[in-house]
Amino acid sequence: TDIGSQKDRVMSEEEWLQKWEMGNIGFHKEQGHPLLQKYLDVLLNGRSGLRIFFPLCGKAVEMKWLADMGHSVVGVEISEQALKDFFAEHSLPYCEEPVPEISGAKKMQSTSGNISLYCCSIYDLSSSIVGKFDGVWDRGALVAVNPCDRQRYVSLMTTLMEKNASYLLVTVSYDPNKHKGPPFYVPESEIKSLFG
Repeated sequence: TDIGSQKDRVMSEEEWLQKWEMGNIGFHKEQGHPLLQKYLDVLLNGRSGLRIFFPLCGKAVEMKWLADMGHSVVGVEISEQALKDFFAEHSLPYCEEPVPEISGAKKMQSTSGNISLYCCSIYDLSSSIVGKFDGVWDRGALVAVNPCDRQRYVSLMTTLMEKNASYLLVTVSYDPNKHKGPPFYVPESEIKSLFG
């Protein structure tokens, strides 16, 4: 499958931080994503009190929604501003602490304890730091990861999942020769080879 000129495209962490600083966050959905509501049963699979992971979470409103349902939510995001905005916009008090295993990283946790957001590169995380998850809501992570890092990303995600975990993935379909990304085009054949 030809992903066109995107194959070698690389977005730096600085470019992502700049998007947040400039408010250039068209990828953020104020009302939450309709596909999560549509496929929530697939993610939860009749289970309650799950640990759900939000890779590259931004300030996704679904984190509060799932936490309010009784689930434990963990997210990771490079932009501290995005995480602070999340807590502020939901009027959620939180505390902040360093993550000893990761230089410069912070963990921001709601005082209720059911939302923990890590401010660091996703590649600095491991199951020894964040544990394992029953569900993953990947709304904009795989399509935001640089194409050259996809295998590394999926390998990490696999190590963070419990045996019976559900992984809900949203991708975007378009002609990759007409748009340089992100979001990047990830053909279905590549998704199958990445996740098996």
